[in-house]
Amino acid sequence: MIYVHNLVKSYTTAGNKFVVLKGLSFEVERGQFVAITGRSGSGKSTLLYQLGLLDHPDSGAIKIDGVDILKLGNRERTQFRLNRLGYVFQDYALVPELNAIENVVVPLLMQGLDKKTAYAKATEALKRVDLLDKANNLPSQLSGGQQQRVSIARAIGHNPQILFADEPTANLDKETSEHVLKTFLDLNKNGQTIVMVTHEPEYAALTHRTILLDGGTITSDKKNSAYKPQN
Repeated sequence: MIYVHNLVKSYTTAGNKFVVLKGLSFEVERGQFVAITGRSGSGKSTLLYQLGLLDHPDSGAIKIDGVDILKLGNRERTQFRLNRLGYVFQDYALVPELNAIENVVVPLLMQGLDKKTAYAKATEALKRVDLLDKANNLPSQLSGGQQQRVSIARAIGHNPQILFADEPTANLDKETSEHVLKTFLDLNKNGQTIVMVTHEPEYAALTHRTILLDGGTITSDKKNSAYKPQN
């Protein structure tokens, strides 16, 4: 599903160049739940942004389901992101003036779906994260964990090929974090490919596989014995 070869990404700040990703190569199979871990500054989120077409690397190759995404034009990249990928961020990124189901509906309307179809898909997405009873609540009327589950529903409403999650439990307490992780595991057991950045080793251990970054390189790539695959 994801093919990465010799990926390099750098930034220039105050005239100084910092190489964040130093020639990374790996693959992610369809249906895998992969955790990317490492210390702060190791390149985790930078890597996720390259994979999710939210940034562009200096060099290297990225293919998603056989598509060379680095050869896509700006419009093609936008459509690829909108139609084939889903994103969950640590700050939820919900529109405060819209209720839960409206937050899920917006990207579906952006894809060109009619209102009736968009609301049907949004309703199903909220069901999948066990939050349909909060469909009419504004974000301010939801707990942090509930807001994160709304953001997950928004990310999966169009059945993306890959779900990217950047520190999805960073702002949550332990109990709520475990609930969010269970949501991801349930989605994965139904076939969803997930790539998640996390600094929590106990959550990474629940995934199929953990890729450890240090100083912009992969220092470990291992399967996790605690992962429970789909029956």
